[in-house]
Amino acid sequence: MHIHILGICGTFMGSLAQLAKAAGHSVSGCDANVYPPMSTQLEKAGIVLIEGFDPEQLQPAPDLIVVGNALSRGNPCVEAMLDRRLPYISGPQWLGETILRHKHVLSVAGTHGKTTTSSMLVKILDSAGLEPGFLIGGVPQDTGLSARLSDSDYFVVEADEYDSAFFDKRSKFVHYHSDTLVINNLEFDHADIFDDLAAIQRQFHHCVRTVPSTGTVIYPGGDENVRGVIERGCWSQQQPFGEHSDWHYQLSAADGSKFDIIHGAARGTVSWQQTGLHNVANGLAAVIAACQVGVSLDQACAGLSDFVGVKRRMELIYQDSQVSVYDDFAHHPTAIKTTIAGLRSKVRAERIIAVIEPRSATMRLGIHKDSLSAAVAEADQVLWYQNPRIDWDINAVAEACPVPAEATDSIESLLALTTSAVDSKTHIVIMSNGGFEGFHSRLTKCLEAGS
Repeated sequence: MHIHILGICGTFMGSLAQLAKAAGHSVSGCDANVYPPMSTQLEKAGIVLIEGFDPEQLQPAPDLIVVGNALSRGNPCVEAMLDRRLPYISGPQWLGETILRHKHVLSVAGTHGKTTTSSMLVKILDSAGLEPGFLIGGVPQDTGLSARLSDSDYFVVEADEYDSAFFDKRSKFVHYHSDTLVINNLEFDHADIFDDLAAIQRQFHHCVRTVPSTGTVIYPGGDENVRGVIERGCWSQQQPFGEHSDWHYQLSAADGSKFDIIHGAARGTVSWQQTGLHNVANGLAAVIAACQVGVSLDQACAGLSDFVGVKRRMELIYQDSQVSVYDDFAHHPTAIKTTIAGLRSKVRAERIIAVIEPRSATMRLGIHKDSLSAAVAEADQVLWYQNPRIDWDINAVAEACPVPAEATDSIESLLALTTSAVDSKTHIVIMSNGGFEGFHSRLTKCLEAGS
């Protein structure tokens, strides 16, 4: 079958394209901007890429068009597809019906930690010899892949609550037929498509409704927003975790680099290179999910101890004797706070500079701007970047910060501010969910030139 994918260079759609190719289909696709690293991965997989949306690319007609959720009415390919009555489907629906239908699906959902927890779960299952297929919204450093098709009975998927397509406004995860569902946490996000927290909880409730009675829903027992979802109805086995729950953890190191996972009388130890209580919670959820498919607690803890990490999740991208630079995807006040807190617990009194671009759709709308200042309290200095798409004044956020902070709308100025703030034993954490106009590479080049 010839499958043509509209919007192929996004993380989800690009990963889906690689699964379709691995499943034996002829795959092509297009996007507004075709550029590395996704374009490189796709071309290496033998997938034909077309830049732009000229409807001539639909001649001759493919057998099926998979439409990404970034596409909308008015797009030339979308209009041609509809006018010519060509067969089409959303990416999540294609994934659910074609790849996941006959697998035991382990889905990881929640506002924060989906990519990291999914990657941890893959690592644990791989270490136990189960070699699951997976689709993750990032690149685990342990595998170097965002997606993999395998003969395993198991498939791990990062289950996003964002909508499926312009013609299907259900969240992606309702298509996945989850058998084991992890809900890490739940906060208001995606203000471009959800009116409020209740609207997001409704979608999570729909997801819970799809889990069979023999399946398991894993969630933090102390999270009131998640508990509100469960209380609306859950017909599956429930496995809460955290304090006063059947599954919990006990720290051996304050920074979370070593801890025990406790399940009744059983206890396993994780000693790894990750830090932060948020990562400990992610790891606990991944272990519980793995144990649902027969992995022992000892096996799971051993596999988790070898977990390297995920690109763009506190990924160390530069280091010399004076400074370390990390790339992190944090773009919500809670994620910013936990990221800085995790680094603080690791480096203790050493200097932390946070460089932050509030770029997500929710941030651009200014929904969380009043919470940003408090989120950076554990940094020593904060530099905010006001990109052209932000139409609210970020200077007010900088002025309200409890630590020294500045804001700028110039990348050149941001580079100068960052490099001038470096002192002995400095840790710079760059937080953005986008390319940040090349700031990462420009900063590391400046630091290399000065070292």
